[in-house]
Amino acid sequence: MQAFQRVSTRLRLCRRNGRYCARLNSNVLRHNDARGLGTNTLNNLATAAHNEELHPNHDIYVSTSTDPYFNLSFEDWLFRHSPESKPLLLIYRDSPCVVIGRNQNPWTEVNFAALSAANVPFLRRRSGGGAVYHDLGNTNFSIHLPRASFDRHATGRLVLRAIQSLGIDAHLNDRNDICVGPDKMRSAYKLVNKRGYHHGTMLLTTKLDDLGDFLRTQTINMVTEGVASVRSPVCNLKKYSVNATHDNFTNAVTAEFRKEYGVTSDPCIVTDSEGSNIEYIRRGMQELDTWDWSFGQTPKFIHTLNKSFTWGDVMVEIRSKHGLVLDVVLSGTDVRMTAPCFEKLVQDCRVKYTGRRYGLFREVLSSADPNTPRAFEDSQPLRDIDSWLQTATYTA
Repeated sequence: MQAFQRVSTRLRLCRRNGRYCARLNSNVLRHNDARGLGTNTLNNLATAAHNEELHPNHDIYVSTSTDPYFNLSFEDWLFRHSPESKPLLLIYRDSPCVVIGRNQNPWTEVNFAALSAANVPFLRRRSGGGAVYHDLGNTNFSIHLPRASFDRHATGRLVLRAIQSLGIDAHLNDRNDICVGPDKMRSAYKLVNKRGYHHGTMLLTTKLDDLGDFLRTQTINMVTEGVASVRSPVCNLKKYSVNATHDNFTNAVTAEFRKEYGVTSDPCIVTDSEGSNIEYIRRGMQELDTWDWSFGQTPKFIHTLNKSFTWGDVMVEIRSKHGLVLDVVLSGTDVRMTAPCFEKLVQDCRVKYTGRRYGLFREVLSSADPNTPRAFEDSQPLRDIDSWLQTATYTA
């Protein structure tokens, strides 16, 4: 089965306390270093230097954390707090998760049923671009630069050279995507005030079946103002070279970054426990895990649903902005009830759902709710619509 990654476009994870920081000698990350950056080596070095204070003034950071909430918040902290004039490189991996772009609609990007069944989280990042799947089989890179000198083509070529150094015949297309044969690698960009960054995912040995399942949305008939992902064929770089490992890619990207920007300082090795002492990172992790950020940032959309019942055929049009229902319009054909009764049903639906969080109707369907129509318990059509919409719009 062909796997696809999405581009331009909860299931909580365990978090730990404490903080560690370490630096490696500069030769550890040399391109041809056969030792690589194994996880055990990094953890040992980090633990040995646990008294060193983490700060945003290093040139290169390698995170040993696999918590996506931490890594995305750490990336944002570096972006907002590092010196404006300094180039910066961050490399990290995440445990399985789906990450969508800042301006995307999760209901048109994510298969929530599959995520829920696999206990895999979904996050909205702070940059644009499309939906991507992360697991330990892909390595994420983030290159931060002064806005005045930010050039996505230059950073793309930097990563391209790193891939080519692993013996892979890759190239850049017209959209600055890194391609190997017909397959594309994923990246996104963000520009704010005086800084910009280029970040992306490099598929090395990722589980492509999971990628395809989690990014295959089940939602139909939804028109959204959000940025839609473009489905593109992807593959693992390991398909093209046995050298395509996390350690080798980390070494290669770091070596190219050093050459491109004249960096000679040691890299900072970071664990997720760093965040407990940095308020900005801690608050960022908390925000990423809230409904208001994950769903409440969703652009306007209209979802049209159709259903046949024993008492008639109906169509419901749900209008939403920022994840909240703005209006519900019910219409019907071959409805076997009087016109006044159907008009009451239309009004009851509008009253009941307007202002609700889309996708969470199950949590509010109660006759004790002040918005529940008085005749709810005696209205079979309204109960039918409730049951239908609970299933048709349920998120997770």
